Amino acid sequence: MYRDIHYKFKWNGASIEYKDLGEISYSLIKEGEPYQKAMGEFLLDWIDKNDFIPVKTSGSTGEPKVIYLKKQHMVNSAKITGAYFDLWPGQSALLCLPGDYIAGKMMFIRSMVLGLELDWVPPSSTPLKDLERCYHFCAMVPLQLENSLDQINHIKTLIVGGAPVSVALKAKIQDKMTDIYETYGMTETITHVAVKKINNGVKDCFETLPNISIEKDERNCLVINAPNLNNERIVTNDIVELVSDKEFKWLGRYDNVINSGGIKLLPEQIERKLSSVLDQRYFVTGVPDDLLGQKLILLIEGKNEDTDLSERIKTLATLEKHEVPKDIFFVEKFVETVNGKVSRQKTLQEILK
Repeated sequence: MYRDIHYKFKWNGASIEYKDLGEISYSLIKEGEPYQKAMGEFLLDWIDKNDFIPVKTSGSTGEPKVIYLKKQHMVNSAKITGAYFDLWPGQSALLCLPGDYIAGKMMFIRSMVLGLELDWVPPSSTPLKDLERCYHFCAMVPLQLENSLDQINHIKTLIVGGAPVSVALKAKIQDKMTDIYETYGMTETITHVAVKKINNGVKDCFETLPNISIEKDERNCLVINAPNLNNERIVTNDIVELVSDKEFKWLGRYDNVINSGGIKLLPEQIERKLSSVLDQRYFVTGVPDDLLGQKLILLIEGKNEDTDLSERIKTLATLEKHEVPKDIFFVEKFVETVNGKVSRQKTLQEILK
């Protein structure tokens, strides 16, 4: 039941029981920093009479909205994660994500349900900077991992989500002892439903967690059946290649597909190919074109300091002729969603102005 707290659960060194959550939540809301207030409000929702909680989506593929998740489904998710990663009562965990969104909330729920000893630090881009303790389990976004490479061996198992892990970052973690997994999931699936090992035995595709099945729809988009996490089938906009009934390769977003002269281009695949010549933030997208319908363009964050960039892109052996951007634009600062993801649509709108 979602009102049960494992007797071994500790939060910043203190043993916590269910009856303590009300007092803790009021204290966080009244006296805490903004990131603490968000967690306090979540705990108030957790102990109220409802069997669901309101959760904000990130807005990475549309306007942010509030959806309602069953508390028991969140507990089920925690148990599935614990089973997959072999987490045991008394092991240590680090929470370094904000409590506003599902990823931060679920680190708390996992610890509470599985009996982990959870340390909570202010969310920042350098979460391990002043920490000396080692941890069995942690969740980060790619930027946090990028800025923690010198200390990442303090974490035994790390899951990374919120945005795709770049090819360049994957190259930097290959000599790390930490077992690092890229995750696939969304608010509706209560964080990850599939993971992919990206070092120490790299995997080529995502593997679903226990009791989750997958299929494709007529658009080749992933459909998720996870009855322990959601009462309905979840139809995504993620174009995938099914490798087995438990494995898939993520190819890109259906809503990002560019139709250029009758050829369908997947921006995410082109972006992976461009990673060898670009070290700034960038993305490709399509804009209206009288001849092609849409033409492919490249947007790069920052200033144009590489006069040979266009030629080096044209000579990339991995790029097909139709995958070479027709134009390159430099943008001082990309527009971001509330939790730091690049908003392709709003950034493009700034260019089109």
